Amino acid sequence: MADGFNEARALRVAELMTDYQGLLRRIAEYAPNPPPEDYYEQGYEVLRQCRAEAQAVLVIPYPVDIIIVDASARRFQAKKIYLRAVAAVRWSNARNALLQAGIPQAAQLQQVNNSLRTELAAITDTRIIDDLQQADTQAGYWLQDDPPLATILNWTRSQPT
Repeated sequence: MADGFNEARALRVAELMTDYQGLLRRIAEYAPNPPPEDYYEQGYEVLRQCRAEAQAVLVIPYPVDIIIVDASARRFQAKKIYLRAVAAVRWSNARNALLQAGIPQAAQLQQVNNSLRTELAAITDTRIIDDLQQADTQAGYWLQDDPPLATILNWTRSQPT
C-alpha cells in the first residue's frame, strides 16, 4: 500500500499490541479469592470465566511469521538502500573534492569511480543480514522468529514494487 500511511500502520500495530498486553495484565490482576460460601456467586464466576478466557487468548500464537518476515524484509531493503546511498554520497564528496581542487586527472576520477564500484560490490545480501543480526544480538533483541536470508529474499521478490 503506497498510500503514505505505512509509518502510521506500524505505529498502530505497536499501539494495539501494547493495549492488548495491558488489558491481559489487568485481567490477570483480578484473581478472585472469595470465601468458600461465595465461590459460586455470579460475580466470582464471571471473574473466573474472564481469567480462563484471557488465558485462552494468551496461548493463541501471534501471526508473527507474516509480521516478522515482512518487517525483516522491509528493514533489510532499507539497510541495503541506505548502504548504497552512503556509498554514493562518499563518491560524490570525493569527486566534488577533486573537482574543486582544480582540473582533476582522468586517473583520479577513475579511482573515485573504482572506489564506488568496489564499495557497491561489497554490499551483499549476506553482509547486510550479518550486520543486522550482529546489531540485534548486541542490542539484546529476541531473534528466535527472525527469518533466514532466503525467506527475506523470497518475500521481497514476491511483493509488488
